[in-house]
Amino acid sequence: MIYKEYGKTGEKVSAVGFGGMRFDLKRSNEENAGLIKYAFDKGINYFDTAPGYCEDKSEDIYGLAFKDMKDGFFVSTKGMPVKFDTAQKARDAVKKSLERLKVDKIDFYHVWCLRKMEHYELAMKPGGQYEGLMQCKEEGLIGHIVFSSHQPGSEIKNILKQDKMEGVLLGVNILNFPYRWDGVAAAYEMGYGVVAMNPLGGGMIPQNESRLAFLSEDGETPTEAALRFVIACPEITVALNGFTTREHIDTACKIADNAGSFTDEELESIKKRLGSNMDKACTACGYCDVCPQGINIPAYMQHYNDKQIFGSNDEKLKKEIGFSHGWGILASSSARAGDCVECGKCEEECTQHLPIIERLKELLVLENEIYKE
Repeated sequence: MIYKEYGKTGEKVSAVGFGGMRFDLKRSNEENAGLIKYAFDKGINYFDTAPGYCEDKSEDIYGLAFKDMKDGFFVSTKGMPVKFDTAQKARDAVKKSLERLKVDKIDFYHVWCLRKMEHYELAMKPGGQYEGLMQCKEEGLIGHIVFSSHQPGSEIKNILKQDKMEGVLLGVNILNFPYRWDGVAAAYEMGYGVVAMNPLGGGMIPQNESRLAFLSEDGETPTEAALRFVIACPEITVALNGFTTREHIDTACKIADNAGSFTDEELESIKKRLGSNMDKACTACGYCDVCPQGINIPAYMQHYNDKQIFGSNDEKLKKEIGFSHGWGILASSSARAGDCVECGKCEEECTQHLPIIERLKELLVLENEIYKE
């Protein structure tokens, strides 16, 4: 395993981190906790979660694992400034997470899901979240205050310049790095820790390996190449992976044991093969799943990825959507794209600022054709 210094904190963290957003909920909490302990035994020492992940089970799963683990690991969790908008609410949130996680201290606590500067300003207001987190830090309940951002690089740099945070969590992978690198580079050059979420594009890369074969060479799969990109990259401190099997952990750890960075020539070659649409791909984070009409927005956006990224034609998309309604990811929802009332709640929650309403309208045209036939 590669271990790296997390910015200026003095903490040495594993280049592979365990992200707690994608546990297999068909398994028991105890089974998923066993996966965490297995990862720790393999050398992973950075464990990330948040309230609400995995139907609000993620922190409890980690708690089951942590109570049986020895010292030597780092705990990361989060709180949104829009939800914990006072110092007291922030303190209460930290204490609740500590109780659920079964630890005495949260090593890295994120001001979570900043999508615009107003969110940061809300966290920093007098009597707000940051003030409560600083109180927790003074009491030894938090080690380091960091932030999770879905903002452009210029805004990330602006936040870091204020010297209130010690690191940043952001979405970057081998598909979107040409459009996200300014934020990564700014944080790295300023000496901050950088944690990468969605290293596999929310599952997009392993699900489309044949289409993405150009990412890898010499027998390496596109998934392995994508992991190597974030794990070996000197600018990235930790690559968060949402593991669901021991085999996934073994693969990531093997890459960390043998990873070599991509050369500048390799990266330029990949840039030339990537279209500009890669920055507008849905990463399946699920935050948009708030539709009051019951529309399965994440499922529709996954279908739109085929159009946006891989250029699937209308006939292919119609077949996929029709199958999906009968047997796939849309089968459990009676609401369709045409039920959208354009309330905008999904777009407010989208971490990538995607035009979800317009995409639903495009898919509605195809959906209407399906049910005419």
